[in-house]
Formats: sequence, structure tokens, C-alpha cells
Amino acid sequence: MECRVLDITLVSATDLKDVNLFSKMDVYAVVKISGDDSNTKSNKQKTPIHRDCGSNPKWDFPMKFTISESAAQHNQLDLKIKIISERNIGDKEIGKVVVPIKELLDNKETEKSERHVSYSVRTAGGKMKGTLNFSYKFGEKFTAPAPAPAQAHFAHAQKKMDNPVMAYPPGGQAAGPTYGYPPPNGAHAPAGYQAYPPPGGYPPPGGPYAYPPPGGYAPPPPQPGYGYPPPGGAAGYGYPQYPPQAGYGYGPPQSSSSGGGGGGKMALGIGAGLLGGLLIGDMMDDAVDIYYD
Repeated sequence: MECRVLDITLVSATDLKDVNLFSKMDVYAVVKISGDDSNTKSNKQKTPIHRDCGSNPKWDFPMKFTISESAAQHNQLDLKIKIISERNIGDKEIGKVVVPIKELLDNKETEKSERHVSYSVRTAGGKMKGTLNFSYKFGEKFTAPAPAPAQAHFAHAQKKMDNPVMAYPPGGQAAGPTYGYPPPNGAHAPAGYQAYPPPGGYPPPGGPYAYPPPGGYAPPPPQPGYGYPPPGGAAGYGYPQYPPQAGYGYGPPQSSSSGGGGGGKMALGIGAGLLGGLLIGDMMDDAVDIYYD
């Protein structure tokens, strides 16, 4: 890539707009090559501050920039000069000058000669107020390595983000258990795998368990409700409680201390009922026989 060195000496400014109310202005200037983003650190420079200069600061400050010959010839670069008043309550811009680099390049006399120019200063409101004086000269063309495209830098950074590096302790195994969703049915979980812990937090070291824990969560304790009295005879709330009424049919089953007593009593009751039916049937047969006799 063909480049040139641009030497600029910011000389002075005259009849600038006074942006201070009660004191003389302390004025400095910031010079920037606009349109060249290959090196943002070197394309912007600043003059010293001229104290108590008012509207007529003087600097005589030299600066050096490197510009692209192709970008300058295609009118892609601008020389931007901002004139600023330093203040305790915050610096304030007085005005600025914008000059195309191609205009300076076309108006140069020779490669090594220095040219003095003056440009009007435009205020923040758009009016012309004051004059800026500077000199410049261009160096000979030289070849410089082309800067890496921004697209390549972005792709490299994106690749690093897409491929994160995971560090492991000596021995090749990750420190601590690995948490995640349970594997599909029948799938073998890797070593160190643990399911997500319950909502109370992660399990303490050395005591992992699955989610939910084996056997399920314990049911919540019974709460006093409405209607029937709660267990243990505790007083409940709601409608008044009434004693149980006598019903019809068979009575409630009786509790038994032995595990198989209930089944035996049921069988005994069924047998007694069948025997009673047979006896009644025999008695009726006997009565019929006596009647006919």
C-alpha cells in the first residue's frame, strides 16, 4: 500500500468567537485525519493549551500523520481541526475547520516545499467566525504493509467465542461432578454425572443425589380443614361437628390384633349363614311332610 507522510504545523487562530463570560479563554486544538480507521491512535493529535489568549491563540505546534495515497486521491480523507476552550465547568468547542486531504495534495507546490494556508472557522451554530492559520507539506510516497481487514479480526474473535477452551487439572479429568439433565431412558450416564439438585440448592460435596430423591418427597403435614375433625382430636374450623349416626345393614368391620383374623371371621360368618339356610330349608321340608301326613 502506497502512503505519504503529511507534516502540519498549526500556527495560530484569530478573531475567534469568545465562549467565556467572565474570563479569557484558554484555547487548544485537536487535529484528526478523518476516514482512515487503520490506526486510530496516530490519526488524532492535540496542541498545547495557550493560556489567557482570548480570541487569538498561538501554538506553532508541528504534527506528523501518515496517509494512504489511494484514499487521498479518491477523496476519502479529511483534515478536521477542532478549536476548543478549556474550562473548569467543561471544555467547550469554539469552532472547527474541515479540509479535504485531496485539496491539500492538489495544491502542493513540490514534494518538499511547505505551503501556508488560512481557512475560515465555522462555529457550532454554522456561522463563520475567525480564521485558522497552518502550514503543511507532503513527503515522498513509500510502500507500507496493508493493515489486516477488520473482517478478518472479527472472524478470528468470533471463532474464539464459538470454541471455548476448557481447562482440566493434571490427570485429564474435570474437577468436581458434572450437573445436567438426566440422560434418556436406558442411556448410560458418564462418570461424575449428576442430575440437577432440588430447588433448595446444589447438594453438599460428597453427597450427590438425583432429582427428585429416591422414594419421592415426604408428603406435607396434614392441615386443619373443614368438616370432619382432624387427626388426633385437634379442633378444626368450619361447620360444627356431629356424632356419627346409626346406620343400616352390617356394622363396621372390627379391628383385629392378628394379621389374618379378619379373613377367618369373614369365612366363619359366611359358613354360619349357609348352615342356617340349610337348617331352615330342612325345617320347612319337615313341616310340609307333616301337613300332608
